[in-house]
Amino acid sequence: MQDNFDSIISRNTLFWLLITNVAVLTPQFSHATPWTMAICAICFVWRMGIYYGKVAAPPKLLVNTLAIAAAVTLGLVSSQIGLLNALINLLILGYALKYIEMRQQRDVKVVVLVGYFIIALTLLDQQAIINTLHLTLVAIINTSVLVSVYQDNRKPLTNLRFSLKIILQSIPLAILLFVVFPRLGPLWLMPNMKAAKTGLSDEMSFGDISKLTRSDELAFRVGFDNSDGSTLGPKNADLYWRTLVMESYDGKTWRQDSNIKDLQGQSLYQKFNRALPQDDSQKINKLEYVVISEPSHQRWLYGLDQAFSQDSNIVELSDYSLYAMRPVAQRQSYRVVSYPNSVMDENLTPNIRSINLALPENANPQTWRLAQQFSQQYPQPKARINAMMNYFAEQAYYYTLSPPVLGDQQIDDFLFENRAGFCAHYASALVYLARASGIPARMVTGYQGGEYNPKAGYYSIYQYMAHAWTEVWFEGEGWQRFDPTAMIAPQRILDGFDATFDSQSSYLLDSPFSSLRMKQYPWLNDIRNQIASMDYYWSVWVLGFDEQRKQQVLKKLLGDISTSKIAIAMLVSILIILLFIAYFAGLFEFKPKQDLIIRRYKTITQLLSVKGVSSPQQQPPLAYAQQLALELTEIQPQLLQQFNLFTDCFVALKYQPLSAPQYKQNLRQYTRLYWSLRLKLLMIKQLK
Repeated sequence: MQDNFDSIISRNTLFWLLITNVAVLTPQFSHATPWTMAICAICFVWRMGIYYGKVAAPPKLLVNTLAIAAAVTLGLVSSQIGLLNALINLLILGYALKYIEMRQQRDVKVVVLVGYFIIALTLLDQQAIINTLHLTLVAIINTSVLVSVYQDNRKPLTNLRFSLKIILQSIPLAILLFVVFPRLGPLWLMPNMKAAKTGLSDEMSFGDISKLTRSDELAFRVGFDNSDGSTLGPKNADLYWRTLVMESYDGKTWRQDSNIKDLQGQSLYQKFNRALPQDDSQKINKLEYVVISEPSHQRWLYGLDQAFSQDSNIVELSDYSLYAMRPVAQRQSYRVVSYPNSVMDENLTPNIRSINLALPENANPQTWRLAQQFSQQYPQPKARINAMMNYFAEQAYYYTLSPPVLGDQQIDDFLFENRAGFCAHYASALVYLARASGIPARMVTGYQGGEYNPKAGYYSIYQYMAHAWTEVWFEGEGWQRFDPTAMIAPQRILDGFDATFDSQSSYLLDSPFSSLRMKQYPWLNDIRNQIASMDYYWSVWVLGFDEQRKQQVLKKLLGDISTSKIAIAMLVSILIILLFIAYFAGLFEFKPKQDLIIRRYKTITQLLSVKGVSSPQQQPPLAYAQQLALELTEIQPQLLQQFNLFTDCFVALKYQPLSAPQYKQNLRQYTRLYWSLRLKLLMIKQLK
């Protein structure tokens, strides 16, 4: 097939270009600025005018001027929207402007290639199964443009079918490369997206977590790998997903300690690992699970106490949190092992002790005096903390998603005036009381609970499950978790968020089309879980197909893994795939099977010849029937009569215009006569 780069674009190709322009650009509109979208819309409308013959292609000078102006504008606003967003907008504008100014087939091929690049770029950011299926459809449509260039005489639907055939033929090779090719880390770090960061922050004020209760976004999912093959994790009251540890408090805001901040900065070029607990099965319980984190554009990850991960891209910080070496800009799957019964920091260094005893000066004097009372009444630290926990249950405190506004003395206002708050209020008050009484304490933020999906056996943790609790340090026992929320709203911890709060006035209030609304209808919730299960399996087996899983699959297929075995398997697989493609491309010619009606007629004539009568010798069917009449009239009149009917049916089926009912009737009679004649001829030794 010869390229004709200078030929004019056909109407068939123009039709496919209209469709592919919308299909390719639509997934990127979330990154496009309003004026980028406006230029794309203008280009599309102009191209519609060209397709219907209403306008001509714009002058190249106008297109070039627009391109230069767009590039300069993007350069000026890149600091506001982020470098990567600026580059994506530049690519979108280049695609749209090239789309409007193309005149020849060489321009079409450039647009198609850029379209493939945009599809690949979109796939880096949108990897859910529904997005992958959508982008596969976009790739098929984009390929149809290229097909229309070479097969201009085909109908649009024929172009689409041929494009689908090409994509399907490429799938086996893609699967082979996916399974065998080494899992490589990213070759570069993504520039700043200026994307909205979701979830918890490394700074927390009293109202921050309560704001997350208005979000139905998925934070992460967890699948447990239990030794007995079950998928159930710990009970809801034990599902405390540790994310951030806050140790510095200035009277208004909780922050991470500067030492942890320094370690996070060093993690870009140095990986930290904590020492694993002694694996004594009689004392230490071990939990193994896989976490699939949704894009948050943050670097902190999630795990139960104590969490360890062998993932090369994860750092284990000294405050027992997990930290990614790069922002989580797309779904990230990682394996975690937790030891919930192990001791965290049996001994404290003087520096860490002082950090977790520090309080702002001249702040919250009433709370300070209350702490001194607890210290005098309960000299033992553990008894003192338990008394503080009981204090919340005994006093008239309320748990609410909309707490009153606090003044400058936040803890005092909460404990002695408002007496209503959310998890952050109670956890902050307990930390303050503990520190004021001389016990090291700190704030931990994360998520509590999880929604179990019985269809696929995993837990979904949403943003509205964000939670804050307290960790208190005891000599010889290390950091211990205390959650004042369990004293005020025990159902929130035991049975989850929905057991305490109305979803319609919290995380569903701003989400009228949320799939979580289906939870109140069992059959709709079952469908929701089925769809979510498909996406989960996709995330585990495709997005989470790391080097460890690859080795497991290869070991099952090849046994002992070696370079030579992998090379031979790849060569054999590629050869089979190439033969498969060559066959469908028509490179192998096989003798086509004869029509069943003709094959049956020849079978009967061959049997007649074997039994001693004349062979047809390329005679027409009716002429051969007349010849047999001369030979069989006296010796086999009944057989001759059946053969004549058989011949009449054959002639009618092959040479006469029949209606559908007539064709079916003749075909049934022809089939019946065929089997009858064949049986009789097999039973006769010789006709002559």
